[in-house]
Amino acid sequence: MYTIGEFAALTRVSARMLRHYDAMGLLRPARVDDRTGYRSYTIDQLPRALRIAELRDLGVGLERIAGLHAEGDEDAALRTVLAERHRELSASVDEERRRLARIERRLRQLEGTTMPDVVYAELAPVTVYATDGVAPGVGPENVSPMIGPLIDRLDRALAQAGRRVIEPGIFWYEPRDDDRLGVYVAYTAEADPVPGVGYDVVTLPPVPLAATVRHHGDMTGIGESWGMLMERVVADGYRIVGDCREVYLHADGHVPGPDWVTELQVPVAR
Repeated sequence: MYTIGEFAALTRVSARMLRHYDAMGLLRPARVDDRTGYRSYTIDQLPRALRIAELRDLGVGLERIAGLHAEGDEDAALRTVLAERHRELSASVDEERRRLARIERRLRQLEGTTMPDVVYAELAPVTVYATDGVAPGVGPENVSPMIGPLIDRLDRALAQAGRRVIEPGIFWYEPRDDDRLGVYVAYTAEADPVPGVGYDVVTLPPVPLAATVRHHGDMTGIGESWGMLMERVVADGYRIVGDCREVYLHADGHVPGPDWVTELQVPVAR
């Protein structure tokens, strides 16, 4: 038998945590003295204690570990838990890498080495074939999941109507009073637009003055480009007076790639 202190030293788990395991039913002592309440452990309990410590070190929650030990085939359950944790960590690493890339891009912008040129210009009217949806809120986590289905819907509708896809694609966004966001996906229409089922013919009006900047590459850094454009608009003494647009000047297919060129447009006025 080992005292709780001795067992804690063997497992490198604190006595306080061993008491917590006991309270959870995760690792009961082999014996508890009726008079003193002192806990004692056996050598046979060491493998389970070490496994718990290992899983905790890998970031597996105690409730998940408790479920693991309730399984009939602990080894099979352990493989499942480790595979789940592997997927979680892989996703976390990918997200942290994206954050690092964003930080590096932002640092280069602040250092003035990659600051794109902001151009103020008039936007001519353009007629488009469009479809739309409503995102539950702003931000990529709300908008991005909508884009693919909207593009697919518009592609099918235009194909069924015998209309060809004409680049550039144009997206725009309309804030709603309830914090939702109208999301519009469109392609440039022919000189003589033809109405059809599943899409609308929309004429975007001329914009007397818009601040524009070109974002190069996929969509992972487009948020920084938008932020930089908004900061520049404010610094130059303008205010935003209309809906923002994204015009895909060069976009090969529907999967954003490093050679894509997207013009961001913001209607402004003094």
